[in-house]
Amino acid sequence: MYSSVVRIQNAFGFFTTVAFAVAAFIAATDLLALRTPSVGVLKTTNVQVVRGRPHYYSSKKEEYAIIKFSLDADLSSLFTWNTKSLFVYVTAEWPSAGASSSADGAPNNQAVIWDSIITAPSADHLANIGPVAMKKLKRSAQGKSIDPSRGKLTLKNQRPKYQITHPTGHVAEQDDVVLRLHYNVQPWVGILTWNQEADFWKWKTLHNGLSKKFSLPSLKKKTAEKKAGGASG
Repeated sequence: MYSSVVRIQNAFGFFTTVAFAVAAFIAATDLLALRTPSVGVLKTTNVQVVRGRPHYYSSKKEEYAIIKFSLDADLSSLFTWNTKSLFVYVTAEWPSAGASSSADGAPNNQAVIWDSIITAPSADHLANIGPVAMKKLKRSAQGKSIDPSRGKLTLKNQRPKYQITHPTGHVAEQDDVVLRLHYNVQPWVGILTWNQEADFWKWKTLHNGLSKKFSLPSLKKKTAEKKAGGASG
């Protein structure tokens, strides 16, 4: 009745129960941490719409937008002792055709133009970085549970990593375009957490994470300006 196999099974079952309880407790401690992410500046600095091949693997020419932007954000409060990494990305969004705004019920177009992964000091060894950068990270985090500079973003006239395209091949003359900052917190133990849509106890919504509305320029206007410049020369 109490064979070695049964005893091993009982011991393993007890171990998994204890491990699950400890993991649940660790995940619950995130609720005690104050999260107050905020954005000081999120704005476009240059917007262009050109026609060509947005990617080297594109088979045909199409319109695509290049949006440069500036960002000043403080996401350092998202780092706790249970944080493994923080995924940050900026999207450009605009209403679907025939809808003046997202309130009309039509889904918005959304395209990622920039992203970045910020690791916590305890997870720096998982980042794909060189030895020199690794030494700097270790030096900055020495004696600290969380490096205060983690999550503080200051980007000036940042070039996008990805161009904006559309299945129709046309993106020029789009109105009511906005930039939005998103984040995703990956913990060591627990569930992934995304942008808070509403305040939840000590977890606050991302303040000022939306830019002012702007329009994508017209290709015709840009072509006309080039012709005018050539004629004047």
